[in-house]
Amino acid sequence: MEPNEAVKAALSHKNKFKLLLVGGAAAVAAAVVALGVGYKYWRKPETRVRVGVVSQLLVHPLKSGKAVSVPLAECLTKGLKCGQMQDRHWLVVTEDGHMVTGRQEPRLVLVSLTCEGGQACLNGPDMTEMRFPIRQPDNAVMDCRVFGADIQGRDCGDEASRWLVRYLKGEKTFRLVHFEPHMRARRAVDAEPLFSPNEEVVYPDCGPVMLLSEASVKHLSGKLDKDLTVERFRPNIVIGDCEAYDEDSWEEIQIGSVRLRRVMSCGRCIFTTVDPETGIINRKEPLETLKSSYIAHLETEETVHYRLCKPDEKHIYKSAPLFGQLLSVEKTGVMQVGDDVFKISR
Repeated sequence: MEPNEAVKAALSHKNKFKLLLVGGAAAVAAAVVALGVGYKYWRKPETRVRVGVVSQLLVHPLKSGKAVSVPLAECLTKGLKCGQMQDRHWLVVTEDGHMVTGRQEPRLVLVSLTCEGGQACLNGPDMTEMRFPIRQPDNAVMDCRVFGADIQGRDCGDEASRWLVRYLKGEKTFRLVHFEPHMRARRAVDAEPLFSPNEEVVYPDCGPVMLLSEASVKHLSGKLDKDLTVERFRPNIVIGDCEAYDEDSWEEIQIGSVRLRRVMSCGRCIFTTVDPETGIINRKEPLETLKSSYIAHLETEETVHYRLCKPDEKHIYKSAPLFGQLLSVEKTGVMQVGDDVFKISR
């Protein structure tokens, strides 16, 4: 082949290669545009529907202790926080670190723990207020057990221990511990398999946030012919302006800048039979009413269970009646009383 012909051939191949590159790039670009258009139509737009309003925000700094009603709270992945008070971040334990709750010591529900100026304040009926520093780095760190899981807590000192022993009038020695940010939290999935493996909690039973509506409490009260308060059921977020048990169907909600996802209903136990105003446990109501059944249709004798789970959910809830919803925090932020609650759907 002559040199000129070789050059021409090379140039021809080069031009074809360029055309292939250009064509390939155009095809890729067209594919990207097509995928983008397809995604736009495939992904359903998000809709928000107002379903209620926040009527109360309740922080329980001490597990089984009295609720603190706050006007505004940060909603973090491990629960609600207001100032130095964080939900279920203090815990009463035995000397060997096993948790003590209102199930064993019902009068714990009358104990309030609040925080002010770097100090924690313990109060209870017929007791002198006791204050101690929130941070006590020289105190021992205890290994504790919460529902069979290992977790740590900083001992709050001998004075707090003696205060609890006097108040509970027990023969045992009780200690008060505080969870600090650097400590390892519990995995929620170890308590309830429906939670994500990445979900962490401190001293709650399982989930970081519980939600309940005023209407649901009112509906249950009507069956008992007795006015119950939301405090008996220990929720964090109380919703008004909705129908009873509407919250059962809210799979995803937004409150203020916070996004929450429903994980499961809250299965109820003997703790609901402790009166939050007297600290007395009756071991019957409202648990028995929540478990009650009635015949809906006489002809078919169809039985309806008031708050028991569906048959295909018994492996999750067993015989526990359901009241309130356990949520995980998808997006942290701030919420306040008076915020509208929006149900998110796609």
